[in-house]
Amino acid sequence: MRSSEAIRMRSNKPVSVQILNCLFTVLLTSCPLSLVFFTLLSLVASTHALEIIWAVNAGGHYHIDENGIQYMEDPLRIGTPSDFGKALSIGRVSRNDAILYQTERYHTNSFSYEVNMPKEGDFVLVMKFAEVYFTSSKQKVFNIVLNDQHMVVRDLDIFDKVGLGRAHDEIIPFTIRNGKLVVINEASTFNNVLKITFVKTHYDNPKVNAFYIARSRPEDVPKLPALFADQDIHSQQRRKDPFEEADTDITSEKQKTKFNKRSGPIVEDPYADQEGNFFWPIFCSVVAFIPILICLCKM
Repeated sequence: MRSSEAIRMRSNKPVSVQILNCLFTVLLTSCPLSLVFFTLLSLVASTHALEIIWAVNAGGHYHIDENGIQYMEDPLRIGTPSDFGKALSIGRVSRNDAILYQTERYHTNSFSYEVNMPKEGDFVLVMKFAEVYFTSSKQKVFNIVLNDQHMVVRDLDIFDKVGLGRAHDEIIPFTIRNGKLVVINEASTFNNVLKITFVKTHYDNPKVNAFYIARSRPEDVPKLPALFADQDIHSQQRRKDPFEEADTDITSEKQKTKFNKRSGPIVEDPYADQEGNFFWPIFCSVVAFIPILICLCKM
């Protein structure tokens, strides 16, 4: 897509800021103190709000996510749009926003999006992925490069990272200042267009499910829940500590084989002498009785 055809998206204010603006209007002529309070509160909220520069639902249609980010319908005509992921229930994301990971754009070669960046400042590129086809790693592996110079993601193997049908985000901070693009401490000349290229390797086709660019800091960007967080509680209840399991197995084995397996030197039986002492008087009595029996027989 040529830079002149890149579509810019209006900055979107979160719902909280919109509500504050409504309250601001209502209280405009009623209470000066409330007016001051809500004005200050709105300024604080706006300071930490995401200013969306561009957002697209790759291979899909317009969508507003739960954070109020508006994703445009995919304008790119290179490659193939696909909604194959709709056959899967995507993990780590709400049902409302699963569509961002169910549709995608892929290509049999490298492909790019180009975005006009009219402002300088600190930005975050958030790219969304989900593996919806392959069921093993080392099948779809590709790179992501900014402006043909900055390798920001190398050998991305979505399945290897999160498995099948689970959301995965790549968050890349970058800075534009004084005609320079700075990414991971590397600078290059910047001409107001950010080019995001999904680079084909010798594995399967590169792809992207959705992405957005925001004027923000990485720590302020909405994050996905921890991997397998929805399963950890249940699995921990069912799963034993492997060391405890090993100890239990060893103890059980010892109980079954304690008379067959020795864990130290052989110990003499402490009752062996007692058994010998028990039979010794009987033996002596028998030996002493034999001569008496012989004498009785001669009489």
